[in-house]
Amino acid sequence: MTFNWAAFLSYIVLTTYTPGPNNLMSMNNAARFGLRKGFPFNLGIWSAFSLVMILCAVFSAALYAVIPRIQLPMKILGAAYMLYLAWNTLKPAPRGSDREAKGGYWYGFALQFVNPKIFIYGITAMSSFILPNFSAPAQVVAFALLLAFVGFTGNMLWALFGALFLKLFSRHSGVVRAVMTVLLVYCAVSLFL
Repeated sequence: MTFNWAAFLSYIVLTTYTPGPNNLMSMNNAARFGLRKGFPFNLGIWSAFSLVMILCAVFSAALYAVIPRIQLPMKILGAAYMLYLAWNTLKPAPRGSDREAKGGYWYGFALQFVNPKIFIYGITAMSSFILPNFSAPAQVVAFALLLAFVGFTGNMLWALFGALFLKLFSRHSGVVRAVMTVLLVYCAVSLFL
């Protein structure tokens, strides 16, 4: 079986750069607090994302067998957390405050363990593309880290977008918060569609 790089890269790029909790929160943090203050949040995402991708690589076969039993609780927990994020996004934050954006590193880190999008992303990539073609542990871990790095670039792109439009977002903060809230609610609801 030949590894289909085009399909693999298309999957990871499309999945990574579409809106999800990580991307929306990265953009929101950068828009509200600036790129520099929001960066620890993105590092937390990257750290835990890397860990989750390695776990998906190591346990993909086992999780695939267990998924029907854990899928619903993961969806409920993930949706509840996304609704919590939506509620916090809707509340205005004082501009120019020195507080750390959305809890910083640990907030971004914790988000990964209740973000079903990255588990589905990792398990799908591992079971559909990587494990059928690569079995050496170093290769599988390298692919897991590649998945996490591409995810990090997506978060940073959304954060950069938020930072670039900081003034526009500041003037229209109510509308921006409402749109971000609706998108997060959509992410939560779409888990059950």
